[in-house]
Order: sequence, then structure tokens, then C-alpha cells
Amino acid sequence: MRPAHKLFAYALALIAACALAIQPAAAQSILRDAETEALLRDLTYPLIEASELEPENVEIVLINDPSINAFVAGGQVIYVHAGLINAADSANEVQGVLAHELGHITAGHVVRFNERGRAAQGITILSLLLGVGAALAGAGDAALGAIMAGQQAALGSFLAFNRNQEASTDLAGARYLSGAGISGRGMISFFEKLRNFEIRRGFSQADEAAYGRTHPLSGDRIQILRGLLTEDPAWDTPNDPDLQTRFLAAQAKLYGYLAEPQRTFQQYPLSDTSVPARYARAYAYHKDAQVEKALAEADALLASAPDNPYFLELKGQVLLESGRPEEALVPLRRATNLTLNQPLIAGIFGHALIATEDESNYPEAEQVLRAAVAKDRFNPFAWYQLGVVYAARGDIPRARLASAEQQVMSQRFPEALRSAQAAEAGLPRGTPDWIRAQDIALQARAELERIRDSR
Repeated sequence: MRPAHKLFAYALALIAACALAIQPAAAQSILRDAETEALLRDLTYPLIEASELEPENVEIVLINDPSINAFVAGGQVIYVHAGLINAADSANEVQGVLAHELGHITAGHVVRFNERGRAAQGITILSLLLGVGAALAGAGDAALGAIMAGQQAALGSFLAFNRNQEASTDLAGARYLSGAGISGRGMISFFEKLRNFEIRRGFSQADEAAYGRTHPLSGDRIQILRGLLTEDPAWDTPNDPDLQTRFLAAQAKLYGYLAEPQRTFQQYPLSDTSVPARYARAYAYHKDAQVEKALAEADALLASAPDNPYFLELKGQVLLESGRPEEALVPLRRATNLTLNQPLIAGIFGHALIATEDESNYPEAEQVLRAAVAKDRFNPFAWYQLGVVYAARGDIPRARLASAEQQVMSQRFPEALRSAQAAEAGLPRGTPDWIRAQDIALQARAELERIRDSR
């Protein structure tokens, strides 16, 4: 076995180990997908501007959890559960929820701080990437089954706080929708949907414990919002058709990625040749190891939009994860170029270049991966791939630094400290990489001390 083969075998072993590490915590994993993240940013941007927050300071994080939930746990980060995306009927409904959550941020609320703060801290940054998909997504079947189960576990602790703060947050959300010129129809319809779940299911003792009975989605509350929003000039504003098209595609993509394949085929039968249906089936076929059928769906999507970078990403992903990395390079390189090195897509492309086991591809892989982590440091998969490249060319200090970056994000603090110290010892003193190694060592040491003191 040539050294490159040994290196690639080691890479695959580590990826497999990562997948096993993810499975027990799948319900607390972050889902990363370039297309979905772009959609959520575009849905939220006008609302953030209306709230007078700075758009670059607000983050929207998608959580791998089937329950219908969204929350703020401090700072300017809105956590949205996958189950909420699945339960919504429109992009406008999601905007209604996001407007409400922005109200929590501007009012300084921390939703159920003790409970949600711990939940947010426990979310692993070792992301499940839709773009690195089915190979790492075994946890999706085991932990989620079908995401439709989220509709049966609807209320949970959705938007839980106390009555007065919830009321003020409702009003703030309505104000931001109005200021952005976005109809409040989605906010009303989604709140009514939650209320209908409440009525149909009733409250068990477990429901009461989770929901806290602090703010049932009462008819009075909805009526107050309806009175405000129906009088707003934006009430009759049509929904943005482009956002709705993108929403349906992202929703189907998420469904196909997380649900059991057979459920996806039932939800999106072969008779449905729409873009969302093809998207969902492509991921379902890929998860079900029906490679040619997955590629056929990807090719059908590309026939309708040859320059759609996310369709190109899908085809490249299927080829890459089916053991055909050479064929994956063309669509992934095109997707990377079209998105100007979008970090998640570039990370997959870098992985494909390495997976060819052709060392002549390593310089391009390094260039692409360095650009990816420069734009998005919170991408452990890209850091791992960059470490593989450094190790292949014998740059062990930078390989250790890349490992430290990945390990500290994964909250593997003892390993991160060792890797950072080894990197610092081998890097030229005073260089940016040497300083970064020091920073990671300090961070890891501080976290270890905090953990020790808490015990």
C-alpha cells in the first residue's frame, strides 16, 4: 500500500469514528447545509434590519431535532429545530417564528435560561453536513426515524417564557414584520397550527412539565395578534414566490436527508416530478444505497437548472460517497466556483480532491480548504481535511494545528490542548499560526479548569 493509500485509509477510519461519535447525540447536533443556511439568512435579513440589530451579529442555527421548536439561549443566536421547518407550510410561517425570536433578542430575554442554556451548551459543533451527507448521517435514521414525528411532539417548550414577556415578544415580532413589509399571515397561521395541536392532543403531565403552562397559545393571544396584523398595511402583501420556491426545496431536501427512505418515498411518490420531490428522493435513494436512482434524480434536477450550485453539490456528493471521487470533481468544482468558495461546498470539494488519492490534487485541495476555513472557522470537517493535506506533505505542526481546531470545536479539550501544544512547539515563533495554537491551548486549558471546578 502506497503512503497515499495509507493516508486515505486513515482518513476514512477517522470519518467513521466521527460518525459513531455523532450518533448518541444526534438530537443535539447542528445541521450545516449551504442552501438551507442561505435561505434562513434571506428570510431573516429584512426582519433584523427592522429590529435595528446588526445583521452580521445575528446567527440562525439549525438543530437536528424533530420537535417543533425555536429558541434563543442568550446572545444573538436563534436556534431552529428541523421539526419546525418540516411543520411549516410556507416561508412566511418561518418568518413569523423568526420575527418572534428576534423579539426575545431585542428585549434581552433568554428563553427558559437554565434549561435552554444547558441545551445550547450541549449542542455539538461536530456538525452533520447535508453536503457530507449520508456517510455521516446514519444517526439520522436511528435518532429521528421520520421527521414527521416532530408533528406529533409539537408543543414541547416552544417559545416558553412567562406570559408578560411572551406578550411583549409577540408585539415586537409583529412590529418587525410590519417594518419589513412582510405579511403577518404566516405568524398567525403557525400559531394557530400550534394551538390546534394543543387542542387535539390535550396536555399530559409530561406535556405540562415540558411546556410549563406558562403561556398556552390561547385564542386571546392569537386574537390580539390578528387584530394588530390584519390592520397592518403589509397584511395583504403577497408572499415572495422566490423565497417560497426555495423554502419548499430546502424543506424537501431536509426531509429526504433525515427521514427513513421508505417514508420519503411515501411522502414524495414517483408520480411527483417537482423539484422538491426529486430533491427528497435523491437523498433517500442515496441513503438507501440506490446510487443510480439518486444520480438520475440529480441529473433531472440539473436538466432543469444546469447552473444551480446546490444541484451540482448533490450530484458530486452522491458520486463522492459512492466511491467515485474522480467523477465528483467536475460538479463539485463547478459548485464551488459558482458560490465563490462557499465554505461548506468547498469543504466537500476539498474532500473529493483528497479522496482521489492523487497527490497532484493536494495543492488544489489545500488552496480550496484554506479558503473555506478562512470564511468559516467553525467547520470541523474542513479542518480535518486540511490536516490530511498538511500531513501528506510532511507539515506536521500545521496538521496538529488543524486537529486542534477540529478538537476544540468538538469539545474534546484534552486532545485539543495536546494538539495545540505540539503545534506551538513546531511552528515558527510569532507567526499567525503559532499565535493561533497558543489561543487554542489557552481556550482548552480554561475549559478543562472550568469542568474540573464544576465537579
